[in-house]
Amino acid sequence: MYRLMRYAAGRRPLPPFYGRSRPSMYNIYLYRQIGGAATSRGISFTSGAKFLAKMVRVPAAAGGAVVAGIAYVNYQVQEAASYTQKKIDQATDWITGTASSVKDGIESLDTPQWLKGLFNGYASGGQQNSRSEHDANSSHDTASKDSAKQNSHNENGGSGGGDEAVLVGTAAAAANSVLSDDDAEERVAATNAQMMLLTRKMIEIRNILQEISTGGGSRSLTRVQLPSIVVVGSQSSGKSSVLEAIVGHEFLPKGNNMVTRRPIELTLINSPDAAAEYGEFPALKLGKITDFAQIQKTLTDLNLAIPDSEAVSDDPIRLNIYSPHVPDLTLIDLPGYIQIAAADQPEFLKSKITSLCDKYIASPNIIVAISAADVDLANSTALRAAKRVDPRGERTIGVITKLDLVDPSRAIDLLQNRSYPLQMGYVGVVSKVPSTLATRASSGLLSRFSGSGDSGDIGSVIAKNEEVYFGRHPVFTRALTDADDLTGQQQVTLGVINLRNKLMRILERTMAKNLQPACDAIHQELEETAYQFKVEYNDRPITAESYLAQSLDSFKLSFKEFAGKFGREQVRAMLKSELDQRVLDLLAQRYWNKLDEDPDLALGTLDDATIKSILRPVSELPSAPSEDVYWHRQLDACVSNLTKSGVGRTSTTLVSNALSGEMEHLVNSGAFKTHPYVKTIVQDATMEILNSRFYSTADQVENCIKPYKYEVEVEDQEWSKSREHAFALLKEEVRQCEAAYYKLQRSVGGGKKLSQVEKFVEKSRRGLVKMEDANEIYGFSQALIDKGREGLFLTKRADILRLRMQALKSKQCKSKDSKYYCPEIFLDVVADKLTQTAVLFLNVELLSDFYYHLPRELDARLGHGLGPQKMENFAKENAKVRRHLELQERKQKLELAAEKIESVIAMQKTRRLQPA
Repeated sequence: MYRLMRYAAGRRPLPPFYGRSRPSMYNIYLYRQIGGAATSRGISFTSGAKFLAKMVRVPAAAGGAVVAGIAYVNYQVQEAASYTQKKIDQATDWITGTASSVKDGIESLDTPQWLKGLFNGYASGGQQNSRSEHDANSSHDTASKDSAKQNSHNENGGSGGGDEAVLVGTAAAAANSVLSDDDAEERVAATNAQMMLLTRKMIEIRNILQEISTGGGSRSLTRVQLPSIVVVGSQSSGKSSVLEAIVGHEFLPKGNNMVTRRPIELTLINSPDAAAEYGEFPALKLGKITDFAQIQKTLTDLNLAIPDSEAVSDDPIRLNIYSPHVPDLTLIDLPGYIQIAAADQPEFLKSKITSLCDKYIASPNIIVAISAADVDLANSTALRAAKRVDPRGERTIGVITKLDLVDPSRAIDLLQNRSYPLQMGYVGVVSKVPSTLATRASSGLLSRFSGSGDSGDIGSVIAKNEEVYFGRHPVFTRALTDADDLTGQQQVTLGVINLRNKLMRILERTMAKNLQPACDAIHQELEETAYQFKVEYNDRPITAESYLAQSLDSFKLSFKEFAGKFGREQVRAMLKSELDQRVLDLLAQRYWNKLDEDPDLALGTLDDATIKSILRPVSELPSAPSEDVYWHRQLDACVSNLTKSGVGRTSTTLVSNALSGEMEHLVNSGAFKTHPYVKTIVQDATMEILNSRFYSTADQVENCIKPYKYEVEVEDQEWSKSREHAFALLKEEVRQCEAAYYKLQRSVGGGKKLSQVEKFVEKSRRGLVKMEDANEIYGFSQALIDKGREGLFLTKRADILRLRMQALKSKQCKSKDSKYYCPEIFLDVVADKLTQTAVLFLNVELLSDFYYHLPRELDARLGHGLGPQKMENFAKENAKVRRHLELQERKQKLELAAEKIESVIAMQKTRRLQPA
C-alpha cells in the first residue's frame, strides 16, 4: 500500500498491476494532471488502498506516535553508543516492517477477514520485493548487515525490543505520511477551486469589457482586453471534435462544404447547481436551449446566412453554455484554413480566412493550434500562422489530434517538442467518438452505454476511449513515468481532460498578467465617463421604467384634457352635422328637381304630361293645395328615410372613429410620438374598448329613436329654432355652389366660355341640337362639355336654394302646421330630435365607459405588461433618452468592472501570500 502511495508522490516506480487493470496507471496520471479535481472514472487499486489507509490513519497515527515516543526514550537510554550504525542497515527492511506492524495492529482489533487478508497480501508483496533488493546487494554488505543484526541481538539480551521500537516508529511515520498526503490533496483541491473562481471572475470582467467596447468606447479601453482562447486549424484537422469533447456534446455545425463562416465565441460557465445543461444566444434572446441538436441547427442557420459571395464574415456568434461538467473557459472557434479555394468558392476565400484568423490570434489571445498526427507538422497551417504572430511560441498550445492513426512512438516524438518547440507544449488527444458509440448516441443509447445519467454526454465516452487506448500501449505509460523520474514534471500531456485543465491554468495565468493594465484603463475610462455624465445630465439617474411611467403620465394628462373638451356638446354637434348632410341629400333627391340629377335625360322624347307627373318642380310647392298628396308623400318618404337610415350605427361609428382619431393625434403629438410600439398598443387598446361596446351602444340608440319612426311631435320653439338653422344651412349651400362655380369659370378660361358651353348643353337636353355636333360644329371637347354640365348644375342648384330661402322667410313657413310647405324645417326638427336622443346614450354607453377604461388598460399593458427588455427597447426609441441611458449604463458597467477587477487583484495578492 505504501509503495502505491510513494508512486503517487513521484518517488519510485509502481509494481506490476494485477488482472486486467493495467490502464489504471493512466488513471493515476490523469489524477496527477488534474491535481485532485473530480473526474469521472472507475475505482482503481490506488483509490481502494487510500480508502483503507484513511480508515486506520487516526488510531495508527495517535497510537504509533505515543508508542514510538516511549520506545525512542527507552532505546536512547540503553543503546546510545551503537544505535545509529546498526539501524542504518535495518532501514532497508522498512517496507516489510511497516506492513507487518500495521497488520499486527489490525489483527489486534476486531476487523473483517477481508481487511486482514488485504494487509497480508501487502506484507507478502513487501517481503518479496525486499528479497529481490537483498539479492542485488554485494556479499560484503550482506555480511556486515548480518553481523550488525547479531550484535544487536546479543546486546539486547535476545529480546528484540529495539527492532520493535523501530517498526512502531516506522508505522507512525507511515501514518503521518498518509495524513500529509491527504493534506496536500486538500490544498491542491482548494487551489484548484480558487483558480476556477478567479478564472470565472476574470471571464465576467472580459465579457463586461467586451460589452462596453461593442457599445463604443475611448481608445484607452478598446486597446486593453483580457485574453481568450482562440482555436485554429485546417479543415478536417479535428478542430470541431476537440471543442465538442471539451464541452461534452455535439453542437458545432457540420457539413460537406465549408459550414463555419463566422467566428463562434463560446463561453463555458461551470454551473454546479444547474438542473440541466443548456445554451443561450445572448444576441438572439431565444432563452435557454437544452437540446444541443437545436443549438447545432441554430449555429448552422446563422453560418449559412452568410451568402456564398461573401464566403466568411467577422461578425461573431456569441454562445454561452452552462453545465456542471464544463470548466470556466472562453473559446473562439474560427473557420478552418484552406489550401486552395474550390470551384464553387470565391478566389479570395483563402486570404479572407487568413485575415480573419490573424485578427483573433493577435496578442494577448492564447492560440490553440490544432494539427492532425497523420500530417507532417511542417505542413501545419495552424502552427505556421501561430508562428507568424507568436514567433517565440509563448502563447501557443499545440494540440495533436488523431494519435490513434500513427505509431505510438511517432506520437511520442510529436508530443516532446523536439522539432517545433512551444513553451506551452503539446497535448495529444484521441477526441473522435468511436463510430459505434456515435451511432448509440444518435439513437439515445449513449447514456446507458457510458453508465452516466447524462444523455448524449460524449465527454465521458471520449475519456474512456482515450484511457483504453493510452493504457493499451506501454510506450505512453513509459513516457509518462520516465518524464516523472527525470524532471519531476510531465513533458508529455495526453487526453482531453488534461487539455481542458491545462487550458484553465493557462487562461488564468495569462489573464492575471493583463489585470493591472486593464484595471488602469478601466479607471481612466470611468473617470472620463463620470465627468461626461455629470456635465450632460448633472448626475441625474434615469431608468427605462421611470421614463415609461413619466411618458404614460404625460399621455394620461393629455387624455384627461381631451376628455374634458370632447363631451356631449361636441358629440351632438358632430352628429347633427352628419344628419344635416343627410337631410340635404334627401331634399335634393325629393325636391330639387331630378333633371339636375340626370343631365342626360332628353326631355324631347317625353310629352308634357309625363314630365309633369314625374318631375314636378319645387317652385310649385308654395302654391300647391294643402291636400296635395304628392307633396305629402315626398315629406313622409324623407322622414322615413332619415329615421330608418341606421342612426344608431351611424352615430356610434361616428363617435368611435372620432375617438380613435383623437387618440392617434394624442400619441403623435405627445410623449409617445417617437415610440411606434406604444402607438400600436394605444391604438389596439382604443379599438378593443370601442369594439367591445359598439353593438350594445348602437342597439340602445336604435331602440330609443324608434318612436320617431312613427310620429314626430314638434313644439313651436323647436320649429322656430330649426327654421333659423335650415335657413343658415341653405345659405351655406348657396355659398358653396357659388364658390365651386367661380372655380369652374377660371378652369375653362372665363365666364363667357362657360356660359356658351352651358347653353349648348341646355339645347342638347331639349333636343334642339345633337351632342355629336359639339366638337365638329361648335368646337367643344368632351372635357369642356362635362364642365359645362357641372356649371349648369351649380347654377340651377343655387337658384333653387335661393328660392327655398325665400320660402323659409315667408309667412307660410312661420307656423309648424305648414310642415308640408317647408320640408327643410321639419326635417331639421327630426334630425335635431334624433341627435339629442342618440347623444344621451352615446355619452353614457360609450364616452364615459371609454374615458374610464382606457387609462387602466394602458396601465395594464404598459405599466405591468411590458418586460424589462421591452421597456428598455421602448426607452431607447427616443434618441435623447437612449443617449442618457447608454451613458449611464456605460458608467455602471465600468464601475462594476472596476469593482470586480480590484477584487480579483486582491485575491491574486492573497493567493501569492499563502504558503505553498
